Amino acid sequence: MAKSKESLRAGASTGLGRQPHEQWRWWVLVAVLATASCRSQGPADVGSSRAPSSPASGAAAQITGAATPERRERSRLRVAIDQAAGYLVRACYLNGRFNYRINLDPDITPRRAYNILRHAGAIHALASYQQRWPRPEVLAALLRASSYLRDRHVAPLPENGALSAVWSEDVNDDLWEAKLGGAGLALVAFQGVETVANGATDLSQQQALGAFITYLQKKDGSFYSKYFAEDEHRSDSWTSLYYPGEAALGLLLLNRRDPNGKWISAAVQAIGHLARLRQGRRHVEPDHWALLATAQLLDSWDQLGAQDGVAVTRALVIDHAAQICESMLAGLPSHPLGSPLHGSFGGDGRTTPTATRLEGLMAALTFLPDRHAALRGRIRAAAAAGVDFLLRSQVTSGPHRGALPRAIGRLADQPAESPFNRRATEVRLDYVQHALSAWIQFLELPPEISR
Repeated sequence: MAKSKESLRAGASTGLGRQPHEQWRWWVLVAVLATASCRSQGPADVGSSRAPSSPASGAAAQITGAATPERRERSRLRVAIDQAAGYLVRACYLNGRFNYRINLDPDITPRRAYNILRHAGAIHALASYQQRWPRPEVLAALLRASSYLRDRHVAPLPENGALSAVWSEDVNDDLWEAKLGGAGLALVAFQGVETVANGATDLSQQQALGAFITYLQKKDGSFYSKYFAEDEHRSDSWTSLYYPGEAALGLLLLNRRDPNGKWISAAVQAIGHLARLRQGRRHVEPDHWALLATAQLLDSWDQLGAQDGVAVTRALVIDHAAQICESMLAGLPSHPLGSPLHGSFGGDGRTTPTATRLEGLMAALTFLPDRHAALRGRIRAAAAAGVDFLLRSQVTSGPHRGALPRAIGRLADQPAESPFNRRATEVRLDYVQHALSAWIQFLELPPEISR
């Protein structure tokens, strides 16, 4: 382990993005001034901008399950978006780490854990918000969180300084595991920050992350899911549903900043592999990240090389997306209008399975052709009901306003101390992030699509 640790530390001081450049120093100054300004001015519309110095206490908040009319006003959705963004800003500590998990029930102590992939996902959602409704306190939180990700979890591989990974543990610790999804989501996060703070991220470090993703890719377009530094090997003994889509999306966003045939080629082969793997199956995994990546891929289709376009056709990619959408909608329960669960993609009231499916479905709405008009209509109906379900689930007042709990309420047929009911009031970083992302997507759909 000493070799790995010292190699990583040595790599951290090379030109692979660990030394702040002049533009980064400028954005750090902007973040400091923005934070100071927010403190002097008090809370903004997006919510209190004061970064907590310690985790928030789990003051109880009431979760109501009363159904609301189907037709919602845009202003109501904007309030929910502002409050969700405000929650994430308040949850971002001064060092850039997020308050990862709380419980709205003060009698329940949340588990102590941290997932850097979800940290990156929160950056992605906040960057999407900042692109549309710029706020100084949001920018300050984005720069803090991006710096934390860059400095505490990104470092080169011990045997190859040209490749950088997102390590699950702090780079100063001894546990060295890097995940494919971590590199993909870091690229998504950094590109999001770059769109709102030009020059605030290091392209060379992102290129090294992209190279790591291609290092993990196999000839058939699939991936090794993990890399272990102790014995310097790639592993596919465990796989994740979401990592390939996250990796493809990260590469496609990197390609926007650094147009390079190898990034887009690796992404198209990843999506092509998923499409071929699932071809002919009636039920497939609810892979929302693949749908998000597909939207980006089709937007960049003209950049494909001749060989990529032959191996993976546009029709194959679109049919795969439609297949995922059909499978998602086939699993949508028929909760009656007026039920607390109306619009939920599940029978237990959990919020994130609905939010993630909405993200994928609404991404598909932007590219599904006319031959899928009927599918688009069903997606529109499911999206409207799903957005309303998430709105009813949000905490709208108190110290945790803007939060999304794990479920809209506790299950009446289970005891209060059951594992599900104890976690029903849990708020985790990704619960809020996915709802925020889905709401922004819905708000931005053209009227003819969102209705």
